[in-house]
Amino acid sequence: MEEIKSLENEYKEILKEMEVAQKNKDWVGLGELAKRKEEIEKVLKKFEEIKKIQKAIAEAEMILQTEKNEELKGLAKKEKEGLTKKLEELERELQKTCRKDTKEEIGSVIIEIRPGVGGEEAALFAKDLFSMYLKYANKKGWKTKIFETKKTDLDGIKEAIFEIKGEGVFEKLKYEGGVHRVQRIPETEKSGRIHTSTASVVVLKKPKGAEIKIKPQDLKIETFRASGPGGQYVNRRESAVRITHIPSGIVISCQSERTQVQNRENALAILEARLLKLQEEKQEKEIQNIRKSQIGRMERSEKIRTYNFPQDRVTDHRIKKTWHNIEEILSGNLDPIIGGLTRNLNKF
Repeated sequence: MEEIKSLENEYKEILKEMEVAQKNKDWVGLGELAKRKEEIEKVLKKFEEIKKIQKAIAEAEMILQTEKNEELKGLAKKEKEGLTKKLEELERELQKTCRKDTKEEIGSVIIEIRPGVGGEEAALFAKDLFSMYLKYANKKGWKTKIFETKKTDLDGIKEAIFEIKGEGVFEKLKYEGGVHRVQRIPETEKSGRIHTSTASVVVLKKPKGAEIKIKPQDLKIETFRASGPGGQYVNRRESAVRITHIPSGIVISCQSERTQVQNRENALAILEARLLKLQEEKQEKEIQNIRKSQIGRMERSEKIRTYNFPQDRVTDHRIKKTWHNIEEILSGNLDPIIGGLTRNLNKF
């Protein structure tokens, strides 16, 4: 079960955090960590019990297949039936506990990634982040849909907009929005100098049902020929779509699909997500500053997280915590980071 693996990773992280909390005499934090540790231990203990029963069932099955003594086979059959019933009960309890524990709810988010400071190296870093989230989604069994990608000449990314749909997706990814900073030696750097670049990540909760109602008269819809890769079919027809939401001034362009209908659907989905974001935050900020609430001006000083390749570490500056093995993290192993953020930021 993916949930068990996630809890096991979280459990390891909690043990490390408890050592730090005890060293710093953070008794409040230590108490919260101990409480969470106990909750996870109960789930993992139940999982271990399930594995033992599965092993016992396999042994009983082996006896039924190899034993010639009918009396022993009868005992093995009876034992297997009892163990199977107990196993089913435990699995139902475990699934219920895991769903409750992870607060999972099927939903969707739209993620936008763009390079910030750093030129082509920032575009390559944006591509790394794009790949990281797609791999994480794959590990979680979530569905992904790419709305738009614009590449640079050196295979970096000018912009990537995509949807991730699955259980608990917003709860897990809501803290990923912000400026991500990378420190590394670019492949094109001959003198071995470390470059610092940034990329922005915006996480938008996709509206459900009638959360957002868009009036047709509020939309200006234009079509144009797609540019870039896609072959003659795409480039010779006006398949690309640009939608302007007149009241807010939001403009969405989509050209990744082959037909106007598909591109229009994608553009409307992005527009709905952005309008929901505006609706949720309009009490706090003016419309022109809404999206800056996550990415600011994409300055290096505004970073939420740093990926330092020479030191092989990733540091989240909001919770002042560091993890190692960057390659593994960029391969989609985000559960330790997301678990740390959820425990430390959910209370605010």
